[in-house]
Amino acid sequence: MNDGNATDRVIQDLRRSVAAAGPGTRLPSVRELTGRHRASPVTVAEAIRHLVREGLIETRPGQGTYVAARAVEPRTVDLSWQTVALGPRRPGDDQLQALLALPPARAIPLSGGYLDPELQPAAALGAALTRAARQPASWQRGPVEGRADLRAWFAREIGGGLRAEDMAICPGGQAALSTALRALAAPGDALLVESPTYLGALAAAEAAGLRVVPVPADADGVRPDHLAAAFARTGARLFYCQPLYANPHGATLAAHRRALVAEAVRDAGAFLIEDDYARDLTIDGPAPPPLAADDRDGHVVYLRSLTKSAAPGLRVAAIGALGPAGARLRAARLLDDFFVAGPLQQAAIEFVTAPAWARHHRALRTALRDRREALLTALRRHLPDLVDRLPVPRGGLHLWLPLPEGTDDVAVATAAAAEGVVVFPGRPWYAAEPPAAHLRLTYAAAAPEMMDEAVRRLARVLRQPAG
Repeated sequence: MNDGNATDRVIQDLRRSVAAAGPGTRLPSVRELTGRHRASPVTVAEAIRHLVREGLIETRPGQGTYVAARAVEPRTVDLSWQTVALGPRRPGDDQLQALLALPPARAIPLSGGYLDPELQPAAALGAALTRAARQPASWQRGPVEGRADLRAWFAREIGGGLRAEDMAICPGGQAALSTALRALAAPGDALLVESPTYLGALAAAEAAGLRVVPVPADADGVRPDHLAAAFARTGARLFYCQPLYANPHGATLAAHRRALVAEAVRDAGAFLIEDDYARDLTIDGPAPPPLAADDRDGHVVYLRSLTKSAAPGLRVAAIGALGPAGARLRAARLLDDFFVAGPLQQAAIEFVTAPAWARHHRALRTALRDRREALLTALRRHLPDLVDRLPVPRGGLHLWLPLPEGTDDVAVATAAAAEGVVVFPGRPWYAAEPPAAHLRLTYAAAAPEMMDEAVRRLARVLRQPAG
């Protein structure tokens, strides 16, 4: 018998079996194939090796031969028509995707907007969600604006100004912000923002078709004189602001500016969207109350999320406003997604009203202080010339590191990634040309013992000659 012909017969037989079966299906044994084709075991083994090399089958020691898991070859299609149908891509998409991208394996993350998994109260959240999921009522349709007890909790946390009926529950802070921009402005309207400001706000404004106008901010927060001038020049009716530990620069609106900012907004007949994302991320001393606490005339639209201070999967936030503005927000939320999942809402209210929430707060404050100090110590050791100009926020998740004059922050971030440390450049956080180069360094995403090595790598990048 010709062994070559026998090998081909076995190969073709196995090909037919593979074509007729799904991935993971067990194929005939060597003994069966030997008897079926009157071939030697050596011949059958050679046929099997041939198809293994092609990736069609796989052998499992002691178990047999199986159809391999194989990718389906994509159809050849022409999707070029979509370029015309879709038109230009929205600005900011690339930056936002980069901001939310998971760090590569073995890279040290000094970027990101969420807590390190070690800092997340996963056990308490899991227990709360398990109990909520077992209750049939949590799976039923509730009020479209959200559970009354959860809305009441968010309202109480403000300390005045808004009531439970003024609030609506949203699936995360970004969803709440997008809702506010669409509900309170029309395409082409001006939106005033701090400069620099949260990248997600810039992306949401672009998606809503708004014209973003930057207003300078410094270590004491937004400049009230420039804010009043911007209102007068643009006729804007919306100002987006993070008064507490602003992302990315960490500034808190100073006490002597709060009344001046409120006055500028009131005089313009405008709304201030207060993004209170960092309310639960205070490190040093008490945090000042929200601006919404002192608002009696309905100028402040208040937004607070639990995601940043707990876990990325806790997509629960609240947005609130007085009068017709609040009604528009609640109507817009209904159009977007009807309501937030009942079990998630029930788990959230159980968590924030249980002793576990206070324990998490205490532990988180200590952990963030330790990590912030570890990052500052590493910067003092490896980049002492830059630390002198570095503002140290009293809370939040980030440091806003100034770079030497003439430095390309985007190039530095790219080179740092090649060195195995992930940082985020400052340029995308500006709605206009940045006045100076910065990096946003996050101290909540990496363990304290990794900070020194991360900054050592970053310093090596900064010492490299340009170009």
